Amino acid sequence: MDTQSSILVIDDEPDNFDVIETLLDGEGYQLHYAPSGQQALTRLNSFQPDVILLDVMMPDLDGLEICRRIKADVQWQTVPIVMVTALTAKEDLARCLGAGADDFISKPINSLELRARVNSMLRIKQQYDNLQALLKLREDMVNTIVHDLRNPLTSIILSTEILRFPGLSFQKQQQKIEQIAIASQQLQSLINSLLIMAKLESGKMILNYTEVDLCGLCISALADVEAMADQKNLTLISELPKPGSTVKVDAAILRRVLDNLLSNAIKFSPSNSQVILRAEHLATGGAKIQVADSGSGIPQSLRQSIFEKYEIGTLNPEVSQIGLGLAFCKMAIDAHHGIITVEDNYPKGSTFTVLL
Repeated sequence: MDTQSSILVIDDEPDNFDVIETLLDGEGYQLHYAPSGQQALTRLNSFQPDVILLDVMMPDLDGLEICRRIKADVQWQTVPIVMVTALTAKEDLARCLGAGADDFISKPINSLELRARVNSMLRIKQQYDNLQALLKLREDMVNTIVHDLRNPLTSIILSTEILRFPGLSFQKQQQKIEQIAIASQQLQSLINSLLIMAKLESGKMILNYTEVDLCGLCISALADVEAMADQKNLTLISELPKPGSTVKVDAAILRRVLDNLLSNAIKFSPSNSQVILRAEHLATGGAKIQVADSGSGIPQSLRQSIFEKYEIGTLNPEVSQIGLGLAFCKMAIDAHHGIITVEDNYPKGSTFTVLL
C-alpha cells in the first residue's frame, strides 16, 4: 500500500492497547487509541481508520453496541471491525458477527494470529476501496461519454431541422450539410476508438500488418480533417516523404491515431493559427510522425498522465474533452511496439511524436 494503514483500537484498558501496539510493532501501521465507545464514535467524525480492533467487554457502551452503531452509519460501515474478546462460546461469537463484526480474535491475543487477521481485513478494505474507485470512474466515464456523444448528435439534429426550413438558401443548405458530415465523423471516430480500445485491452486485437504508403496515409488523414480546420480558419501544413515509400503497420489503427492527433491539434489551436503534420522514414525501417499545434501547451507534470484513460490536460471549457483520444493513441502505438511522446512546440503549443 502506498500510505500507512491506520488502526483504531477501542478498549477501556490502556494496557491492552500497549499489548496490541507491541504485537504489531514493525508492521508500519498508524495506531490510534480510544478508551471508550463514545470517544471512538467522536473520533470517527474526524478520521476514518482502515481497520478497527474493538474490545467486547466495556462499561457504558459495550463492544456489540458500538459495532452496531458504526455499521449503521453509511460513512463508517465499510471499515472492517475485528472483535477482540475473551468469550469463547459459539453463541457469543455469533452475537459478534450478528452485530456486524467482520472477524474476531480471542484473548489472550496471539501475535501471529493478530497480524494475519489485520492483514486479511486490510486486503478486504483495499479491495472494497478499489472497487468503489472503479465504480466511480465508470460512472464518470459513462457521463462523459454520453456528454461527448450528445454534442455531435445535437449538431446533427439541429442542422437537420434547419434543412427543413422552406426558402433556405443553397449556401446555407451546404453549410448545414457540412456540419452534419463533420458531426457524423466525430461520432464515428469516438465509437470506433472505444471499440478498438476494448479489443486492445482484452488482448483480442490482432494487428493486420501491411506495407503502407506513409505519404498517402498522411494525405488521407489531412483530407478528413480539412473541414474541421476550415471552421476555425486553421492552416494545415504537411511535411511528408515522397509517395511510394512504405512502412509496415496496421493501416486502419495508425490512421485512427493520426485522426485523433490531428483532431486534438485542431481543437486546441486558436483560430487563424496552423497545425503541422510531419512524417519521415527512419534508417531502421520504421517511421517518425509528428503533429504540432499552436495551443496552450501541456505542462511537464501532465505529460505522462494525459495518455491514461479519462485523464485530460489543461481543462478547456470550450472544448469537449473525454480523455480517451490520447489513451487510444498510446495503446495503439504500444501494440505496434512503438513510442508516443509530447513536448513543447516553440514558441507556443505542443508537438506529439510517434516513433514506429
